[in-house]
Order: sequence, then C-alpha cells, then structure tokens
Amino acid sequence: MSTSRTELLAWQSELTWALFTHHLDRLEPEDFLREPTALCWTVRQDTDGRWWPDWAETEPDPVPVPTIAWLTWHIGWWWTTATAVVRGARPPERTEIAWPGDGAAAVAWMRRLREEWAAALDGLDDAALDAPSAYPWGAEAGLTVGHTAAWVNAELMKNAAEIGQLRLRYAVSR
Repeated sequence: MSTSRTELLAWQSELTWALFTHHLDRLEPEDFLREPTALCWTVRQDTDGRWWPDWAETEPDPVPVPTIAWLTWHIGWWWTTATAVVRGARPPERTEIAWPGDGAAAVAWMRRLREEWAAALDGLDDAALDAPSAYPWGAEAGLTVGHTAAWVNAELMKNAAEIGQLRLRYAVSR
C-alpha cells in the first residue's frame, strides 16, 4: 500500500486531534481562565467586551505559564493563519484574532478550525506540498507547504499536551 505525503499528514493531524479532544471534552468552564501561577499569560476583556491575549514581542525570561484560555487563543491564531497561508489567502495579523470569550465558544472555535484545516489538507496533493511557504519561519528558511503542515501537527500536539497537563492538574485539585 502506498500512502501519499498528504494522506500521511492528514492521518497525523487526525491522530493529534483525537488526542486533543480527550482533553477538550473534559474541560470545565472555570478551567479556561484559571491562573496556574502568579506569573502567567491569560486573555483579558477590553471595554468593548472582546478578549485579547497577554503578549510580548520578545519572549520574557522566565516565560509566563499560559492559561487554557491563552493556549486556545494561541491555537486559534496560528491555525487560522496557517489555514489562510495554505489556501493562498491573506493571513490575519495576530492583533486581529481575539479569544471567543468563554470555554464553550473556544472549544467550538477549535472544532471549526480543525474542520477548516482538514479541508485545506484535503485540497492538497504532493506537488502542492512542495510549494514554498514562508509560514511560520519566513521566506529565508526555504521551507515548503509540507513543512507548514507538519509544523501544524507538531504545534497542535504541543499545545494539546500543555492544555492536558493543566486540565489534569485542575481535575485532581477539585
């Protein structure tokens, strides 16, 4: 049996998503904004009711521990951007992407983004994977759409693990 690179990336994406949903399905509403430590990044509501992430252009040392809300915003930002890039559309700026405002909306956003990503992957063939892609490293890196797709899978697994560890910690402390 021969598996194309696109099929392999799609399989890996589905596997990663299945592992992520184990935690998404078990999150409690209060888990999202719970601050795991005094030094943390979260999302904050502005006077217009929109939720924006804490951010620094240069990563601080030590790196703040993110809340689940911040992590879901982060996934939403890079996944929205990666999907736009793979589809050949203009990716939104980070400052254009707000957090949805509560846990249920964030989970719904994750599910929608996953469907959009799956559709974008489904539209690629192996030749499309070889096209140049500047996202997320810049054009000087000389990488391809295939690299971007592999990065999306790795980034989702990393963020899913971070959310999973916070969720487990909160679950055992209830």
